[in-house]
Amino acid sequence: MPDVKPRRLSDAEIAENFSDMHPPLSRAEALIEADRCYFCYDAPCTEACPTDIDIPGFIQKIRSDNINGAAHTILRENIMGGMCARVCPTEILCEEACVRMTHEEKPVRIGLLQRHATDPVFEEDVQLFTRGRETGKNVAVVGSGPAGLSCAHRLSMLGHNVVILNRDDKPGGLNEYGIAAYKTVNDFAQREAEWILSIGGIELRSGVALGDDFSLEQLREEYDAVFLAFGLGGTNRLNVANEDIDGVLNAVDYISQLRQADDKGDLPVGRNVVVIGGGMTAIDIAVQTKRLGSERVDIVYRRGPEQMGASQYEQEFAQTSGVHIQHWSQPKRLLVEDRVSGVEFERTTIDADGTLRSTGETWSLNADIVFKAVGQTANTHILGKLAKELRQQNGKLVVDDNRMTTLPDIWAGGDCIYGHDDLTVTAVQDGKIAAKAIDRYLAAGD
Repeated sequence: MPDVKPRRLSDAEIAENFSDMHPPLSRAEALIEADRCYFCYDAPCTEACPTDIDIPGFIQKIRSDNINGAAHTILRENIMGGMCARVCPTEILCEEACVRMTHEEKPVRIGLLQRHATDPVFEEDVQLFTRGRETGKNVAVVGSGPAGLSCAHRLSMLGHNVVILNRDDKPGGLNEYGIAAYKTVNDFAQREAEWILSIGGIELRSGVALGDDFSLEQLREEYDAVFLAFGLGGTNRLNVANEDIDGVLNAVDYISQLRQADDKGDLPVGRNVVVIGGGMTAIDIAVQTKRLGSERVDIVYRRGPEQMGASQYEQEFAQTSGVHIQHWSQPKRLLVEDRVSGVEFERTTIDADGTLRSTGETWSLNADIVFKAVGQTANTHILGKLAKELRQQNGKLVVDDNRMTTLPDIWAGGDCIYGHDDLTVTAVQDGKIAAKAIDRYLAAGD
C-alpha cells in the first residue's frame, strides 16, 4: 500500500531542515575572507562571471568596510546579485577560476562575500540607483523572472517607462516559485523583487498571460518595444504508459507548492520516492523530499554523472543529504496498482558515436511517489500569429548577441531563448544586454 502522508517530521525538524543552506558571514569572517583575495590584475574570477562583476573591486571595498560601495559594484552589473549570491553555481564559475583554487587551498568564498555586501541593501532598503530622465518611451516586458526584472530595472535607469506583464501572482519567476526553499529563506525573493521595482517607472501587472489576456500583436501596437522573458511553461513527459496515474507528479509543480506553503509540514510526502532526471530540479526536489521526511529517495538518470545537468557540487550535496543517485538507466514502465507503486528501469549505454541505447537489462524501484524532472519546454504557441515570423530552434526563440529576435522591435531573454543555460545569473545578463540594445533602438527612432 502507498505510504504518502504529511507530518513525517516534527515542526522543529522541518524548520531546521529548511533553514539557510549557507548562513551569512559575520563582519569578522568577511574581513578575514576578503583578505585572502590576491586582487589579480587580470581577475580570472571576473572573466568567469556571466555578468562581468568586478569581483576584486567589490572585495577590496569590503576590506575597507565600504559595504554600500561593494554592493553598488555588484548590483550595477547584476541587479539580482543578492539572489545570485545564494543560488549561483560559484563552484563552476568565479570560485573555480580563483587562483587560490589549488590542491592545498580552497578558493576565496566569493558567493558568501557577495551576500555579505548585498544583504544590508535589502534589509535596510538602501536605494543605490536612480531612475533616468524621462524619455517618454514605453516598453512591455513579458515575464517577471530574473531576465524580465533585470531588463525592466535597466530600462528605468535609462529613463524609459516599463510595464511588466506577469502571469503569476507574485514577481520573481523561478526565483520565487522554482528554487529549493532552503536556498532562499525569509521570503528573500520577494524582498529583492520589491527593491528592484522600487526604482520607479515600472508598473507590475500580475495575473495576466500572453496568449490569453493579450497578444503579441497588441503589445507591438501599444508599446515602442517588447522584451519577452516568459520562461518555460511546459513540462517534458516520460513517454511511458500510465504516466498520468495518481502518484506521478511534476517536480516543478511540487517545488512551487512547497515554496508557497505557509506550513511545509502540510505537504504529503512518500516514504519511498523516485526522481527521474539529472538537472538542478531533480536535485532540488530530491533533497527537499528527504528533508520533509522521506526514508529513501533515489534520483535515476539515463546517462553518467558527467552528463548530468546538475553540477558535481550539487550531486555531492544531494548524496551527503541522504539521496541515492543511480546512473545509466531510463524508465521503461511505471508499476501500478491503484496508483503508482514503483518504476521499472532499463539499463543504458552509449555507443561509439555517442548514441544512447538500452541494453535490455531491467531493474525496479518501489515508489510511493514518482517525480518527473526531465526538463521543461517553452510554450511558444502563446506567440500567436507572429510565431511564424520569430525564428525558433528546439521550441525556443533564436536571438542575436543583443538578444534581438527576428522582429526588429522584439527582444527576448532567459529560459525561453535557444542556447540558454538555465542559470539566474545568465538570465540577468540577458535582460541587461537587451535593455541597452532597446535603449539604442529607441534613441535611433527619435
